[in-house]
Amino acid sequence: MARCPGGYAPVMRWILLIVLLTGCTALPASPQVDRVPGGTLDAATARTSLAALPPGAPGSLRGYDRDCPGACVFGQPWFDVDGDGCDQRSQVLARDLTAVERKPGRCGVQSGTLDDPYTGSQVTKVSSIQIDHVVPLAEMWRSGAAGWPAEKRVAAANDLRNLVATAGKVNQSKGDKTPDEWMPPNTGYACSYGRIYVTVKAAYALTVAPAERSALEKALATCG
Repeated sequence: MARCPGGYAPVMRWILLIVLLTGCTALPASPQVDRVPGGTLDAATARTSLAALPPGAPGSLRGYDRDCPGACVFGQPWFDVDGDGCDQRSQVLARDLTAVERKPGRCGVQSGTLDDPYTGSQVTKVSSIQIDHVVPLAEMWRSGAAGWPAEKRVAAANDLRNLVATAGKVNQSKGDKTPDEWMPPNTGYACSYGRIYVTVKAAYALTVAPAERSALEKALATCG
């Protein structure tokens, strides 16, 4: 292992402090950059699908409301889609984490380790992990979902192809941003992120704005 003369011990102390305070550790390389949800298009198919997506400027967010109770246009988060007693958040945590331990007698995940593809860091506190909608629900709304029946919106909001576990702070920094506004800090994940995003847009025949399309083309150009 390469050593940094005179500076190794202080650096290690800072890393230890970060681990203790946040539960996140930097990994030596980008982890699992090819990890994508089941059903994600391969790079070639994603490029073809992106070219076929209908163009369109983002629509209005009028009527968009995720607050429950209230309008709750994408339904109550999170939904147990297959009726197995395990909601989609728990499904994604169990899928994306390693060394998973569930709550006694329950589906919920109480511990595990996430090799976060968005950041290249390791997250060891489940409470620090959130589930990202790769295509944000607000973007779904303004690119076609506003005209869907409620049942289709609930299905889309809980579609495992669009859900990825990541560090909470990163998910919050993304918010409702599209790829022209935000991409994962771990640049090695650009290809995979673009593939997931296009998969979902294509599955629901959602429109794509010019800047959004350009950003996705750049992301897919990084695929090997």
